[in-house]
Amino acid sequence: MMNEKAIVLDEQAIRRALTRIAHEIIEKNRGIEHCILIGIRTRGIFLANRLAERINQIEGKEIQVGELDITLYRDDLTKKTHDGEPQILGSDIPVDITDKKVVVIDDVLFTGRTIRAAMDALVDMGRPSQIQLAVLVDRGHRELPIRADYVGKNVPTSHSEKIAVALTEVDGIDQVSIFEN
Repeated sequence: MMNEKAIVLDEQAIRRALTRIAHEIIEKNRGIEHCILIGIRTRGIFLANRLAERINQIEGKEIQVGELDITLYRDDLTKKTHDGEPQILGSDIPVDITDKKVVVIDDVLFTGRTIRAAMDALVDMGRPSQIQLAVLVDRGHRELPIRADYVGKNVPTSHSEKIAVALTEVDGIDQVSIFEN
């Protein structure tokens, strides 16, 4: 049984973090030319769409947004399925990513395995000039040498704790909570 220990980001804090990340993406890339945001299913897609809205408000330009399903690229596929069969939702990348700056968006960065799978999937689709990573929460405990370029909030955790990201589009509320046994 997991008990909620604390709310680490509320709706307003999530909004501020995403606005800051949007500004950082624009600044690091000197605008948004040749950039595309790609959200990892499921919550990464909603975060990518929110970032695209903010970038549009700041720059007055649209940025392409894609959806990435990494199911078949996971190295823990058998652990993640309940009935033995993975649920494949498919990716939707609206443009060729070759020579583009791809900003991968995810909700939580933990071991790095999800991001490794995302990079494998992207390289199978084309050869981006650069892959950057934006996450709402970085909780540490990396198993692979992966770091985020843009982080909403660093939340040091123990292995027994769990970070839960709730977004209005899926969960009806914007909130990041930490749970413990």
